[in-house]
Amino acid sequence: MAGAADQNDTIFGKILRGEIPAARVWEDEHCIAFRDVSPAAPTHVLVIPREHLRTANDFVDADPALLGHLLVVAAKIARQEGIAEGGYRLVMNCNPDGGQSVYHVHLHVLGGRQMSWPPG
Repeated sequence: MAGAADQNDTIFGKILRGEIPAARVWEDEHCIAFRDVSPAAPTHVLVIPREHLRTANDFVDADPALLGHLLVVAAKIARQEGIAEGGYRLVMNCNPDGGQSVYHVHLHVLGGRQMSWPPG
């Protein structure tokens, strides 16, 4: 469920509060996007909501429209980064078995190379 900003002690909460610098590529009233410090592709941007939602499961009880906004922003970033036409991958991991390591919802925008399937 959503929590106050001061309850968000994740690295993303610290980035949102400006305690940790990040190479921001997008910012609006609902989310920010920044370059991943350990990129898995030539373009690797993380889109995170300003609201603290721990996992994708929390959209059900919080603001499901926010998920749509994150997807629209991801598409805008893909165009901005020049990867929209060639293609890109969107990934949102959920909980341990899904590969989530930071418990603040985030959407990965990956591109700039051929993506394989299935992912590792």
